Order: sequence, then C-alpha cells, then structure tokens
Amino acid sequence: MTTAADKKRIVELRRLLADANRAYFVDAEPTMADSEYDALLRELISLEEAHPELDDPASPSRRVGGEPLEGFRTVRHSVPMQSIDNTYDADDLRAWDTRVRKGLGMDAPEGDDLFDEPGPIYVCDPKIDGVAISLRYEQGVLVHAVTRGDGEKGDDVTAQVRTVRAIPLRLVGASVPGVLEVRGEIFMPNSQFERVNTEREAAGEPLLANARNATAGTLKSLDPEIARSRRLGFLAHGRGVVVGGDGGPGYVDFVGRLARWGIPASPITRAEGIDRCLEVIESFRSERAGLDYGVDGMVVRVDSFQQQETLGSTSKAPRWCIAFKYPAEQGTTKLLRVDWQVGKGGTLTPRATMEPIFIAGTTVRHATLHNIEEIRRKDIRVGDAVVVEKAGEIIPQVVRVLPEQRPASAAALEPPAACPECGGTVEQEGPKLFCVNPECPAQFREKLKWFVGRGQMDVDGMGEKLVDALVDAGLVEHFADIFSLSRDALLELPRTGEKSVDNLLLAIETSKTRGLARVLAGLGIRQIGTAAAKTLARHYPDAETLQAAGREELEALPDFGEITATILHDFLQSEAGRQVFGRLGDAGVDLTSAQYDPDALRPESPLAGKAVVLTGTLEGFSRAELTERLEALGARVTGSVTKKTDLVIAGASAGSKLAKAEQLDIEIWDEARLVTELGPGE
Repeated sequence: MTTAADKKRIVELRRLLADANRAYFVDAEPTMADSEYDALLRELISLEEAHPELDDPASPSRRVGGEPLEGFRTVRHSVPMQSIDNTYDADDLRAWDTRVRKGLGMDAPEGDDLFDEPGPIYVCDPKIDGVAISLRYEQGVLVHAVTRGDGEKGDDVTAQVRTVRAIPLRLVGASVPGVLEVRGEIFMPNSQFERVNTEREAAGEPLLANARNATAGTLKSLDPEIARSRRLGFLAHGRGVVVGGDGGPGYVDFVGRLARWGIPASPITRAEGIDRCLEVIESFRSERAGLDYGVDGMVVRVDSFQQQETLGSTSKAPRWCIAFKYPAEQGTTKLLRVDWQVGKGGTLTPRATMEPIFIAGTTVRHATLHNIEEIRRKDIRVGDAVVVEKAGEIIPQVVRVLPEQRPASAAALEPPAACPECGGTVEQEGPKLFCVNPECPAQFREKLKWFVGRGQMDVDGMGEKLVDALVDAGLVEHFADIFSLSRDALLELPRTGEKSVDNLLLAIETSKTRGLARVLAGLGIRQIGTAAAKTLARHYPDAETLQAAGREELEALPDFGEITATILHDFLQSEAGRQVFGRLGDAGVDLTSAQYDPDALRPESPLAGKAVVLTGTLEGFSRAELTERLEALGARVTGSVTKKTDLVIAGASAGSKLAKAEQLDIEIWDEARLVTELGPGE
C-alpha cells in the first residue's frame, strides 16, 4: 500500500474501532465480535508502527497498555470529589426530602407537615460499587484520569484508564466543551471478576476477595498491561468543571449530552416527588441482580444544577443527593472446609469452602472468615450450617452459624501450627496470624517487587513483569539472588535484549550501595517502613550492630513501641533473619549506615523533634538528600504546612506553602540561612 492509502486505512480503522466501542458501551448494541475488533486493532497497530508520523494520542491503539510506570503523580481536583451520605430506610429518605425542600425555600404552611408547592425533580440512578474516578477532557481529548484520593487530590492513573474501552479517548459530536470533567465509577464486571478468579485459582494464586478491591488494585498497579487484561468497565454519574460549553440545566440533560459525546452513563430515572423515588428504589431492588456489575443502592439527586448550587454542601457531602443502600442479601448453606491462605505481608487468612449457594445474582462457593478470633467468636466449625451475607458482588462472609443444625462430628477449628506454604513459624498478633519467615514463597514474590522498587533498592529496569519472570524461572528464590544474576541467564528470559540486560546489570550493581536504611525498608519486615528504617540507620552503624541490639534497646528508640520492637527483634534473631543479612552481605550489598551519627540526636540539635516542610527550589541541595540530612538531625520532614509545622525551608519559586507559613507566623529559612545552620550540601 502507498503512504496515502495507509493513512486512509489508519483513519478508517480508528473510526471503526471508536464506533464499535460506542455501539457496545453507550448504545448497548454491539456491531462486531471481539475477534473482529481484535483483528482490526492488530492491523491498526501494525500500520501505526510503520508510520510513526501519524501518531495520535487518542488512537484506539493506545489502549493496549505500555511500559510499567515508576510511580503515581498526585493531582489536585479542580472541584472536590465528596462522598455521599447514606440512608437505609424510607423515613430517613423522606426526612432528607424535607431538608431539601426547606433548603430551596419550599416551606410548609405553619402547623402542617405537608408542602403546598411541588417539590424538586429528582433523578435516581444505581449506586455502582466501584472506584470513583475523574476524567478530564480538553478540546475533546482525554488528558488525565485521577482517583478520588482524599477528595481534594488523587493519583493520576491515566495510563491505566486509557486501557478501559468504555472510556473514549476522544469525544465525538458537536458542542463539546473546551474543558469537561466527568466523574464516574470504574468497575470490574462480575463476568470478568469470575474469569480472573478462575484463572488465579488454576494458577494456584489467592482469589481476589471482591470486585471493588480488585478494581482499586488494578488501577494502582504500575503496569498498565494489568489494567488492560482485567477488562474494566466505566459508567459516568456526575461532573466536575465544565468550561467553554453547555452541560445543560440539569443532570438529565447532562446525561443526554454525555451519550452524544460517546461517554457511557449510569442509567437514570426521572422522578417527581419522593414517593416516586421510593417506587423506583423498590422496583430496582430485584432488577439489580441481573446487572453485570455490583450495585449496593440507588442515588437520589436533585436534577437542577441551579438548585444543587443553592443547597450546597457540608464539609463532607453535598446536600442535594443521598444514597439509599439496600441491605445485604443472606442465605444458608453448609461449611465444607477451611483453608488458610498466605498474603504478601505474611497474614494467614481463613477461607471457607461451602456448598454452592445463589446470592445476589451469582453462585458462590467461598467466603472469608477474616481471622482466627472471628472464627472463635462465632464458634464456626466444619460441617456447620452457616448464614452467609453478600453485599453487591463481594465474596460472602459468614454472619453466624445455626447451632441447632450442628452435626455431632463438628469440631472446633484450630489455627495452623506452621505456615501451610513454607512450614515456617506462625505467630499471632492481635486477632491475626502471621508467617514470620520473610522468604516464605507465598509472600516472597510481592516482597521482592517492593524490595527492588523506588525508595528501597531502586533497581532501575526491574519492574513487576521481570520480577515475575525471574521467580517463575527459578532464578531468584532469595533477596540476595538478585545480585548474582548472570548476563546469559537474563538473556534467556522472554522480551530481554542485550542493551536492556546490560543496563539492568549496571542498575543491580549500583543498588548494592544503597546502604542499611534502604535494605531495612525493602525487606518487608512487619512494622518497619521507611521512617522506622531511617530511625534504625541513625542509631546503628551497620546490620551486625543492629542484630546485636536487645528488645528493650529497640523499644527505647523514637516512635518504637513494644510491638514493633518485639517483631523486629524476633526477626533479627531468627534463622531466616540471620540468613537474609548474611546472604546479602556475601553478595556485596552495603549493610552499613551512611546516616549513622551518634551525636545527631543530641537535645541541643536545633532541629531535633521539629516538623519541617521543604518548598521551592534549592540550588545547593537535592530534595531527597536534604530530607535525609534533616532527618539525621532529628527533624520530621512533612509535606504540608499546618499549625504543627515548626519550620519552613523556602527556596526559589516557593508558592502556596510559603504563603501559608507566613500567614501562620511559622519560622522560615531561606537557603542562605540553611547553609549557615547546616553547612553546604554535599
């Protein structure tokens, strides 16, 4: 084909694939089979690779994933993403309606509980049990997708969201706003959740507990390919900023516009009056079981955007909407057996296998029993008739047993004496059981991904896929094995080339020099995160000295309590702990502390115990190095300015943090003062 013909075919393929997505997700009228869609997508990718000059960020080919990310960027929401108040009964819903009417000035006659004026128009739509997301389109093109986070700011998960076929990368139709923020819910369809769990079970991996948590984990994975393979869905249910266009006078009109622009929205029902809302809620109670996604209630909102603005919000939730939650469905079945699964943190979780039972639209066979204390509290025994509860698509939990139906052979469940995966020591902390072997195979793979990640050993180029490949090939069975990988062995792995292998080996060699604090933070020892690891590195010059520390000595460290000290001491004194440090040392990993300074935490240190915030650009210090230096002097470096902040260090182009510090009359140092106090950065 000629270049002109290729260009014409690329344009045609992009249109065909975009039309197919819209037909499937917006119009619910599929126009092609998945196999045909995949064939067209492969053709498009091939043509685009041959013509990189025709690249388009909104091309359907951009949905196929990509290289793993190194981390998430935090983005502030232009309009806060608030939560919604809940109610569980009709009286509460009517009380909310009364508050809405009063807030809109539709007051009742004196002495009468009834309103003369017609109430506001309401809209009812299913409350999807997914992960809230904000999509921002500029000039009709998706520019970023951000999780709810704390409501004020969230994580940029655009790379993951681009793989969701239900979300258009470019809007279609007329009158698309210059800036459009659409709020909605990303979810894992029940059919996909069951598929993923079937595949995990076949691979001997722990089952995902519920679709919502699986969706959240998928979006927070640094590998967009995982999001693509999970085949997530999306439905819009609200808006953020709309600039340079008309979103309509109310929510019903807005949803109509979304459909014309190619964005799927949660199905809505217009309702005049709260009685009609209650009818819709009751009617939908049985219909929700037929949906392919989890729904745990109905959202009732005021339709008019002007009335929404009049009603406003509390500090937590808008006054113009409320969620009516359905009670969880229950059923009775028989408990057949209990297995103990080992999580990546070493937690042993009991998992029940039951006789199949149909609840909330799906047949389920497994339930979580949470922990050993929950089993004892409910007196759960194998063979019991149990009442299970299922809210939405969540794998059920056992609510209670029916002791009157208990067989004589039923015996009390005892916790495992050893880890079912590695045979290692099992200890109980509070209600939970833990395998304390840090190299237990069941948890090692996830710990290894953490160990090599940024902020720990920072092995550049060793992403999640490569870690999986190394473990699957049997090349890495212990942390220390990373540092003895050979070039030939790495070249035999799939999708590895000579240049990438050479770069990886250089990164591995460089990572040996990270020092004690990074090693401690990376090993995944319970209760020992980055802050605790830095505290240890300031107090101990090397791993050998740390291993000789007593429990009481560790407990006396800043922010160390009895539990943390005991967990760490037991690990350090265990055979597994001694092997970890011994093998890392033999592999050439630096186990000494660059932060160690016996005089650093003397009370006369001007920064000891102070909360410090860094802002702006400092010429003589990098942010990471300065943070470590300040922490070595006993300071706590935090990210935001509050009344509890003691000191702000402001470099060039300092912005809102500096302004807030001045407003709160907090002590401020510029770089000259910092150099005077500390001396120049290294």
